[in-house]
Formats: sequence, C-alpha cells, structure tokens
Amino acid sequence: MTVIFIIVYSLILLNYKTMQELNGSFVALVSPMKSNGDIDHSALKKLIDWHIEEGTDGIVSVGTTGESATVNFNEHIELIKYTVDYVNNRVPVIAGTGANSTSEALDLTIESEKNGADYALLVTPYYNKPTQAGLIKHYTKIADSCNIPQILYNVPSRTSCDLLPETVKHLSNHKNIVGIKEAVNDKQRINDLINISKDNDNFKILSGDDPTFCEFLQLGGDGVISVAANVIPNDISKICKAVRNNNNEEATEINKKYFNLYELLFIESNPIPVKWMLYKMGLIDNILRLPLIELDTKYHEIISAEMIKLQLI
Repeated sequence: MTVIFIIVYSLILLNYKTMQELNGSFVALVSPMKSNGDIDHSALKKLIDWHIEEGTDGIVSVGTTGESATVNFNEHIELIKYTVDYVNNRVPVIAGTGANSTSEALDLTIESEKNGADYALLVTPYYNKPTQAGLIKHYTKIADSCNIPQILYNVPSRTSCDLLPETVKHLSNHKNIVGIKEAVNDKQRINDLINISKDNDNFKILSGDDPTFCEFLQLGGDGVISVAANVIPNDISKICKAVRNNNNEEATEINKKYFNLYELLFIESNPIPVKWMLYKMGLIDNILRLPLIELDTKYHEIISAEMIKLQLI
C-alpha cells in the first residue's frame, strides 16, 4: 500500500511540475535545412543547446516558424521526436500539431504524445473558416481523444479564423486544454483571456505577438511564444523573468531596445526574415521550402544595420 501511495504521489507531483513550466519564454524554433531541403539535424542540435544555455524556458517544435506548412507528415513527427529526444527533459517541448483537418490535427497530436512531447500547440483550422461551434467540436474531439496537455493558438491574420474569448472560456473547462497562444493585439481581448485564466489556475495565457508581448505580460499574461527569441533568447527570457518578479521598469527598458527588430522580423512573411538573421549570425544555412523564398535583397542592408547596432553580428 505504501509503495502504491508513493507512486501515485510522485505522478501527481510530476504533473504539477509540468503545469508550472508553462510560463516564461518559449521559442518558436525555426527548422534548419540543408541546401537540398533536408532537415539539418546538426544545426538543430546546436540551436537547442544554445537556447537552453541562453535561458529559454521551452521550445516549440514545428510551429509556423518551423515551417509546419511545408514539411510532410513523417518529417513533422520526425522533427518533433528528434527535438524531444535531444532536449531530453531539459526544458518542455511544445509540439505544433495544428491542421485545418481535424483528423490530421488529431493524428499529429497523438503521434506527438507517443513521442514524448510535453504539450501540443493547435492553431485554429485555417482557410476553411469554421464557425465558433465548429471550433468547439474540433478542439473537443482532439482533447477527448488524447491526454497530452493542449494549447489553443489564435492568429486570425494568418488563418482567417478568430477564436473568440467566449469560445476559449468554454474550451478551458476541458481538462486537457491548458492554455492559449493569442496573437490578437487588443487589450480588451487580452483582459478577457486573463480573466478566464483567473477563474481556472490551470489555464495559461501566452502571447503570440512579439511587438506587444511585454505589455501582454504586464497585464497578467503567463509567457510568450516568440519568433524574436530565435535571435535574442537571453533578453526575451530576461523580460519574462523581470515581469514575473514585478520589475516592470526593467522589463520595459530591455524591451524597448528591440522595437525595430520586432518590426523587421515581419518585414516579409515569417520565417523568411528570422532565418536570414540566423544565417547572418552563423547559426543556420539560409534555406526555406517553397513557396517561401529567401529574403528580398532590398531588406538586407536595413536588417544588417539593426543587427550590428544590437551586436548580433
């Protein structure tokens, strides 16, 4: 009886620890590629080690920044498995498993759970424009079918689908839906979501908008899934920690250095600019998959100048 109690208690503590880790700076990691388009595993390992050394709190594998739209199903799962295995529990790994087909999103989520991901990140189904009732059925179907903790992801500027706060509130009652990455920059929207999290301590609110994430955290958000963290991981982590420690002035001071960088990261479609920056930093080759192509040369000078100013190159 004592042995059973210890095992059960340990499992409860383990689950509690996992939930507590869903805060701070999560990098929306790029997927480094070779000139032939294959995944560059050597570069991926170096990126993962660098991020952990620089204080990144967790890694998102094969999200939008990781070119989830252009890797095939097997590559998608292989990337997640490789990342989980190499991270080896040093930080949480969030697997990007969203799709505009519920069955595909479910398959990706199930496979990510099998391969040891800590969380699944599920973007709203893009292009087909489901209703709010359809979104509830979509997310509930996945949450009912697998136990990996799931994070909703709302980015209507890319999906043409807006997950409204009242829908989020409904979904937050499901035990397997533990948070949302919100990329709509609207203070009322953010406050509505934070109020949902106040009513449910297990439901976390993460920013998906680099230019406004500092204010998002200061309003009461739990963390950020960041593109900028690919190139400035230490300072994104410092901003998160400063806000968590109620040092808002310090967070604001660090953050304001990067206003231009945040804008330049989206001067063309993500991840085109961030991959070019990482290439200039000597961390990856500047390879993307079609239909994405390399950063237009007309932006090279302005981005290089900002990177030199920030001592990134």
